[in-house]
Amino acid sequence: MEKKYKVYAKLNLMSLFFIAVSFISITLAWFAYSGLAKVSTEIDVKAWYIEFQQGTKTVSNNIIISTSEIYPGMDPVTEKINIKNLGDSDAQITYSIVEARILDENLDSTSEEGYLEDKLSHEYPFHINVNLSKKYAVALDGSSELEVSLSWPLDSDNDTLDSTWGSLAYKFQKSEEEKLLADETYQIRPSIKIIISVKAEQSIITNDSIDFKYNLGDIILYDVEKNEACTEMSSTCLKTYIIDLENKVGDTNVTLLPDLYNTYTEGSYNDYTSLFTSITSNWNVTTRTLVAEDLLKIISTDVVNSYLIRDGLSDLIIGNLQYKTRATEILQNAISYNGYYRFNNQTFPYFLTSKCYWINTNYNDTSAFALKKIDDTYSKIYPELKESTCNVVPVIIASKTNLES
Repeated sequence: MEKKYKVYAKLNLMSLFFIAVSFISITLAWFAYSGLAKVSTEIDVKAWYIEFQQGTKTVSNNIIISTSEIYPGMDPVTEKINIKNLGDSDAQITYSIVEARILDENLDSTSEEGYLEDKLSHEYPFHINVNLSKKYAVALDGSSELEVSLSWPLDSDNDTLDSTWGSLAYKFQKSEEEKLLADETYQIRPSIKIIISVKAEQSIITNDSIDFKYNLGDIILYDVEKNEACTEMSSTCLKTYIIDLENKVGDTNVTLLPDLYNTYTEGSYNDYTSLFTSITSNWNVTTRTLVAEDLLKIISTDVVNSYLIRDGLSDLIIGNLQYKTRATEILQNAISYNGYYRFNNQTFPYFLTSKCYWINTNYNDTSAFALKKIDDTYSKIYPELKESTCNVVPVIIASKTNLES
């Protein structure tokens, strides 16, 4: 009976999902604002123009994403909306899921922040993930991207959930067809409907605003001996990358990862503490170890190319990890299934290294997590035998005062 239900799911779930789903409704606040010029009688009106592009087509209000079907083992369906700021003022970009319905279940779109995104990402046999690459777009051609992916692994190790969902989907479709037969004016509902509201508003700087000066992946030269920014690389002036997902204006520090092309102390994981100490003993900066959640929360923002690879099961898009303890749960999932994480080098070049680097997170009694390039396209966060020889890299906690002085 389970097979039958999976067939029904194949026939329905994007008939079930994106057919008639009127999937993304984008609302945009278009406005101009005025400010006083040098003479009080003059008014300076700045242009406010945000452009949304779906592929090569410019769109503004309703964006409809559709596909014919969803089923276990389907190729992931993805859509990308490019957001460009062509105006004269910086824009703050936000999105929210304002409506979500799964069959007859209306999901609470007013629940606490992050809950609904997490539920859609992890609590169904199919996985819906949304990511906004940046929460701002600077004036005069700044940009951000809203990306959506839908996937359903062929073998997720949960046949019961797949079959249960297939049965519910079949019953929902039959009910909709019966309603149409009873009333020819009835509009058959899509099995899944989600409306995402995207807003572009004039940026007003507060402590909770994204700090434009410190973006994920930006390069900063930092002198670990003088504990300040520097201008020319040397043995103490290191090339580093910002690894804060969203550094806020009110944050006093910035988290930096030294360039992995450098040569650091290497050894077995059993000697991790002494290796770390030997590197940082002459550094006059605040440091901590690199842990798996640092990397996972960053690579999971790629909702198309970042996967959890598990022995004997289908690959799974990592998905949203920002809600509560979800990152810890997904980390344990990898360990339970003897798995590892794969991500795209082009998207995260600051994690690219041909040498293995220890991550200070235990995998099991004999292995610990490590980072290394697979090939020119992908890298991995994977279990490495603790007796192996890998590099150790400290994470630097730099004061913004020291960076800006």
